[in-house]
Amino acid sequence: MKAMLSKEVGGPETLVLEDLPTPEPGKNQVRIKVHAAGVNFPDTLIIRDMYQMKPPRPFAPGGEIAGEVEALGEGVTHLAVGDRVLGMTGFGGFATQVVADAGRVIKIPDSMPYEEAACFVLTYGTSHHALKDRAAIQPGESLLILGAAGGVGVAAIELGKAAGAKVIAAVSSEEKAQFCRDLGADETIIYSREMSDRATQKEFSNEIKKLASGDGVDVVYDAVGGDYAEPAVRALAWKGRYLVVGFPAGIPKIPLNLTLLKGCQIVGVFWGAHTAREPQNHVENMGDLFRLYGEGKIKPRISASYPLAQAGDALNLLSDRKVLGKVVVTMA
Repeated sequence: MKAMLSKEVGGPETLVLEDLPTPEPGKNQVRIKVHAAGVNFPDTLIIRDMYQMKPPRPFAPGGEIAGEVEALGEGVTHLAVGDRVLGMTGFGGFATQVVADAGRVIKIPDSMPYEEAACFVLTYGTSHHALKDRAAIQPGESLLILGAAGGVGVAAIELGKAAGAKVIAAVSSEEKAQFCRDLGADETIIYSREMSDRATQKEFSNEIKKLASGDGVDVVYDAVGGDYAEPAVRALAWKGRYLVVGFPAGIPKIPLNLTLLKGCQIVGVFWGAHTAREPQNHVENMGDLFRLYGEGKIKPRISASYPLAQAGDALNLLSDRKVLGKVVVTMA
């Protein structure tokens, strides 16, 4: 097998493509012939030792994959050789073969291409858990999505619309704004790339409130963090919910008096822990997502595809925040 390995701490330029022995599945594991691997922001962090998971080196990044089952370990009964599946690997996905825990492998519909399956579970799983379980979003509520043109942002647009919410997509360029409108966003905001100035933050808050109507936005889905967080919290309506999803712009500091003044909630969204701690809820959520996919209400938007040998280029594209939708690495 071939794998794109992280052998030292560093950026995508440190990854090396190497041949490795093909692994054998152990008890309750399966080996998957990987056709495609999704590229996600944690992949850019894990190779720099900046993620909560720090696997021993050498390892391949890549937390979600799609392919076909090649071999079964002892005790696996719900899968068969030849099944088309997606898998949540945490890491190891940038490889031609992967051994995964059978409990984290799910059969996919015959109509779902491997590339879409590899870009499905993490983004849509995160956003569905965030909006349904953590925000309990309701029809007619307003939803602001920061970083709306990225993978989880696109999923949040589609799932927000499916839930009957008014969706406001906040992005950094007109190209991204048009992309979000094409996906169904009701309104768009183009924010400044430099948000540290208090006047710029106030202008951003006022624009959010204006588009949300009423006294502010009901739910904020923040996959950006940094200086964008506080003005978004200031734009929340009474009893609003601010979803903490990610921090590519840095970990923000929020004045807690705002939560008192607005009666609002700051809610953490840790989808990976949710799948482990609440497995039955996760199974139900995946059923929801496959149903919505079958109805055509959600569909991964893949804007770029790279072969395994160029996986570092895929990570660079993500790090530079130039991605519309999703990026995928293919093994063919």
